[in-house]
Amino acid sequence: MNKKIKKSLEYFWNVLWKDESLKGWIFSVIILFLLIKFIFFPFLNLLTGTSLPLAIVESCSMYHGEILQNYNSWWQEHENKYDEFNIKKQEFKTFPLKNGFNKGDILLLTRANPEKLKIGDIIIFNANQANPVIHRIIKITKQGGKKYFSTIGDNNNGQHEFEKKISEEELVGKAMVKIAPYIGWLKLIFFENKRSFYERGFCRVK
Repeated sequence: MNKKIKKSLEYFWNVLWKDESLKGWIFSVIILFLLIKFIFFPFLNLLTGTSLPLAIVESCSMYHGEILQNYNSWWQEHENKYDEFNIKKQEFKTFPLKNGFNKGDILLLTRANPEKLKIGDIIIFNANQANPVIHRIIKITKQGGKKYFSTIGDNNNGQHEFEKKISEEELVGKAMVKIAPYIGWLKLIFFENKRSFYERGFCRVK
């Protein structure tokens, strides 16, 4: 029995790493898929405490411009909308991911603990839209012993109605860091033709 197991493992190893044929390539892709789906993602879910540890940015609502975009000029364009919530330029500079992120970026998320969230944090939440929304908290209120969050997109001119009162139950996660700029386009490119004309393509500052 041990010889059969050893022979099977050797065959498996050779097909996985040494077989350069189409069969070997297909086998390697299948193994990689299984490892990611049943080992990597479950482990990441456990580690981050959220069912969605990685998220692809699918819109331009948090876009600030390219890397060389001047923060001062961006703030001048958007200062008025933050005045309403008494958020000043220097305070915004202390916020996580203060330079926003781009369509196609991949973000690492952790569990959004309602008791620890604060103004400036970026949350991902369900809002009866096609996909969860990723925006920045600009106001927190408490009602009936529960917290409610109000957000806005850094690159949006104003709030959507669905983000003015986000309940704890709608929270999916909290954005921690951008880990892979633009890589999400490998997926997004297949869905661009389904978007409205104004949502297609690369981002621009509003």
